[in-house]
Amino acid sequence: MNTDTNHDLPEPTRPEARQRTATNDATPRTGRRRGLSLPATCRAMTLLGLLCGIGVWASPAAAAKEIVFGGYRWTVRSGQGGPGPNVWDEQNVWLDAATNLHLKISHRDGRWSCAEITLAQRLGFGRYEFRTTGRLDRFDDNVVLGLFNYPTRDVGPDATHEIDIEFARWGEARNPMGNFTVWPVEAGLKQVTHSFPFVLGGDDATHRFVWSRNEVRFQLLEGLRDDDQHELARWDYRPAEPTRYLSQQPMPVHLNLWLFRGRPPKDGQEVEVVIRGFKFIPAGQ
Repeated sequence: MNTDTNHDLPEPTRPEARQRTATNDATPRTGRRRGLSLPATCRAMTLLGLLCGIGVWASPAAAAKEIVFGGYRWTVRSGQGGPGPNVWDEQNVWLDAATNLHLKISHRDGRWSCAEITLAQRLGFGRYEFRTTGRLDRFDDNVVLGLFNYPTRDVGPDATHEIDIEFARWGEARNPMGNFTVWPVEAGLKQVTHSFPFVLGGDDATHRFVWSRNEVRFQLLEGLRDDDQHELARWDYRPAEPTRYLSQQPMPVHLNLWLFRGRPPKDGQEVEVVIRGFKFIPAGQ
């Protein structure tokens, strides 16, 4: 499905299909942060969870794990909840000796668990670049990799503001793997998605979005690149009313690797992706 216009998405990619399970949160967030369902031992999380838009409280004794990656400080998620819902395990996130970030979907003690980190600060207009190692084009149908920014509570309500690069088939082999999505500023307006098939020639890829006041430009490039060569996909989103359809507010970045609707990989295999780099260049620099 290749399009740069607003359209009805396949059922799995609609917000209600990706939302968190709203069981214990009176003020649910959006598709990726909605009502966490935590075990009793995890209900006391850190206050940092609130800053990241997770919407749960925490005790100092259960302070969230932090890492430094790409020159920025990130918090590592743990506990239970959507998207999926899934189990989120700190053990599925680590830095190797070369400071590459590893995200993993693991199977331990009969249970599948996923990985997510959140930038501890908000970033605004500029160029966002992510470098990955792993055959994203060969993901299992139930595996999702998200590289995106996400609104905090003060920025916007459910299903707004978010700018997404996602690799997922949403449980169906017939769906294309690549997905660029922009969520509107105003609640009730529809998100716009450009979905596309692609094939990598190797393990490495570069992903970008350039966010400005009036547009977002997305790119997928073959290899680890500083230029625009070997472009596999591109989408320029220029809404006629940018103040209604394109966020104007700084937001934290999230990186996550998870299971669609919490379903195990169809092939039963664990999944690991290496994020070789994250770079942000503010607009005007």
